[in-house]
Amino acid sequence: MPDPSTLVSAPTTRRSVKDLKLGESATICCLEDPEMALKLLEMGCIPGTQVRLNSRAPLGCPITLVVGEHCDYTLSLRVSEAATILLK
Repeated sequence: MPDPSTLVSAPTTRRSVKDLKLGESATICCLEDPEMALKLLEMGCIPGTQVRLNSRAPLGCPITLVVGEHCDYTLSLRVSEAATILLK
């Protein structure tokens, strides 16, 4: 398992998972929040992994992601968690 502290970036204006449109795919660049990084890494949100926004709840939270290039699994996240996953 990678060390979470090496995968965390300084805050930027990059797009995050919360900014994806339904059906849109992107590749994870890095994780913005050091406190959330370990949890996200354990859930498979590893830099270099492709994600696709699958659904968004009626009030916007939670969102559902398909993680992995070959639709490996589905993951539900709070929007606040998704905002910490930065995209390439």
